[in-house]
Amino acid sequence: MALKIRLARAGSKKRPYYHVVIADVRSPRDGRFIEQVGAWNPMLPKDGEAKRVTLNEDRIKHWLEMGAQPTDRVARFLDEAGLVKREARNNPNKALPGKAAQERVAMKQQKEEEAKAAAEAAEEEKKAAAAAAAEAPAEEAAAEEAPAEEAPAAEEETATAE
Repeated sequence: MALKIRLARAGSKKRPYYHVVIADVRSPRDGRFIEQVGAWNPMLPKDGEAKRVTLNEDRIKHWLEMGAQPTDRVARFLDEAGLVKREARNNPNKALPGKAAQERVAMKQQKEEEAKAAAEAAEEEKKAAAAAAAEAPAEEAAAEEAPAEEAPAAEEETATAE
């Protein structure tokens, strides 16, 4: 027979109170149990004077020797009491956002990159336009000077033709 040290809920609606019990793994959560070995009142403050968790350590040691396995929550209580060593768990994926949220973040980054690229392209166009505008007066000035120089040459050609 496989035994568990687990919590059985008691208390009224929205006012939980749990008994720490030794039960067969096949029995229901709030159903049949072998022995009650403690209690947990989560409604009490964590740092208050009243005890949130009460455990009958002698009986828990006895049942642990008999092969009873504590659930994770009960193992936390037993670790605080020094009865069982509970290894800390690490789930790095728990804090990651869900699939849809990750897609939204990716879309947002893509839009930001596109906007940044468009802004850079617009800035380059402005610089090119400014450079073209700066070159245009210089070309116009050169163009105005060139016909003035060509005009005497044209007069010379007409003079020689006569």
